[in-house]
Amino acid sequence: MIAGGFGVGKTTLVGSVSEIQPLRTEALVTNESEGVDDLAAVPAKSTTTVAMDFGRLTLAEDIVLYLFGTPGQRRFWFMWDDLCLGAIGAIVLVDTARLDESFSPLDYFEHKGLPFIVAVNQFEGVQQYSLDEIANALALPPEVPIIAIDARDRESAKSALLRVTEYALQKLTAQLSVGVH
Repeated sequence: MIAGGFGVGKTTLVGSVSEIQPLRTEALVTNESEGVDDLAAVPAKSTTTVAMDFGRLTLAEDIVLYLFGTPGQRRFWFMWDDLCLGAIGAIVLVDTARLDESFSPLDYFEHKGLPFIVAVNQFEGVQQYSLDEIANALALPPEVPIIAIDARDRESAKSALLRVTEYALQKLTAQLSVGVH
């Protein structure tokens, strides 16, 4: 899963890394969203995901990731539970200019017990912070990986997917070794 707040780059990430033409459920942002969605931070945004984005990435002959980008607007979050079924992990994509929008997605995956990493999307013209500063601001547990990415760049997006896959496998291996004893 690729999750995060409205306009943080989820659709862009899925599109930049998918080896197939991504399925997008984009709709125009209309006057109906006034008072419901906060567009102040993303005034040029003209579309929004209303269900999900879907893509695919083959990492190895026996490892194929199916990518599900979640809708970022709170009114569509009821879909997250269905998108979460069978997921091995999640990337919570964050924008440092709007860190407050990251807390709900982080809480969601913590509550679900789904392994997740935090990927800081590097937007141009936004003050940059160190990953340690961002981790502290988000009150991330020390074991949760945090990385910087550019959602527009295929290799950068792929590195985030590799990292969440590795982290999910580490968590699964740790759970299995505890369960064996």
